Amino acid sequence: MQNNRRKFIKQAGMGLSAAFLSPYLFSCDGKKTGTGPFHNIGIQLYSIRDLISVDPVKTLETVAKIGYKHVETFGVDAAAGKYWNLPIAELKKVLQDNDLKSHSGHYDMSKYLSRNHQDKENIEKYIEIAHELGQSYVVAPVTPMDDLNNLKVEDYQYAAEQLNKAGEMAKKAGIKIGYHNHFWEFRNFANGTRGLDILIAFTQPDLVDFELDIFWIEKAGLSAQSYFEKYPGRFPMWHVKDMDKNFTTPVVGEKFDKLDFMEIFKEIKYTEVGTGAINYVNISNYADKAGLKYAFVEQDDIHMPNKFESIKKSYDYVEKFLAK
Repeated sequence: MQNNRRKFIKQAGMGLSAAFLSPYLFSCDGKKTGTGPFHNIGIQLYSIRDLISVDPVKTLETVAKIGYKHVETFGVDAAAGKYWNLPIAELKKVLQDNDLKSHSGHYDMSKYLSRNHQDKENIEKYIEIAHELGQSYVVAPVTPMDDLNNLKVEDYQYAAEQLNKAGEMAKKAGIKIGYHNHFWEFRNFANGTRGLDILIAFTQPDLVDFELDIFWIEKAGLSAQSYFEKYPGRFPMWHVKDMDKNFTTPVVGEKFDKLDFMEIFKEIKYTEVGTGAINYVNISNYADKAGLKYAFVEQDDIHMPNKFESIKKSYDYVEKFLAK
């Protein structure tokens, strides 16, 4: 195990070095200037989680050199006050040194949102960390994970109540609570209601916002545009990631709703933004309707050998086609 870890660190380090030795990654030619969310695109750092866990400083430097303006954090060790073994104060300095901001972070609330757990996560601590980083949003990245195939209407209603309570806490610090979806929130209940609709209906707009993961709503067989029309102003954050053109089968419906998740994920493959099946040029026209403030490139799994090259490819597409 230790040898494997050393090998991984060595390979990841080589990946970092290779990126720094590739000047084409950092070309500033033709970059558009503007104040819109696509001109100032961010990245969810989970996309490069293996790299940032090895060397957060060099990774953030590279992200900034590619052109990203802000980062969405994940994976805080709240008890230790660290991200990737980097104390919060040090992370803040690294961000400042590289002219990066952090408007939002993903914070595990799976127990907090669950009807079945009494040992809830410390939301106040999350808010404190977010405030120190200058973040505007504390985002719940996922529903309770205990039994995703058997989530009930009552589970979503309870989660909405909890999000409202967290929103009241966060409001005192000038922060809002957010919620990030996957595909299962779009499964139908008997009355035709979907989980995300319940969360939106039962949360207070002044306390809770939503981060629409556009890949996942499209993978559920729905359109992002339909939700922007249905709930204008409720989606100030977007996750911008693309779907491999050979993996477009929707994974919501009778065939999939009770299927083991390992089977479902055989139907899922991500790709760089602009190279897949999602029409982001059209979706970007709904930014005002959605109330978009912050957009983040994200790719759950990168298949290119150089992951910095991958996120640069997505960045370039956003810069060329979405930053109008």
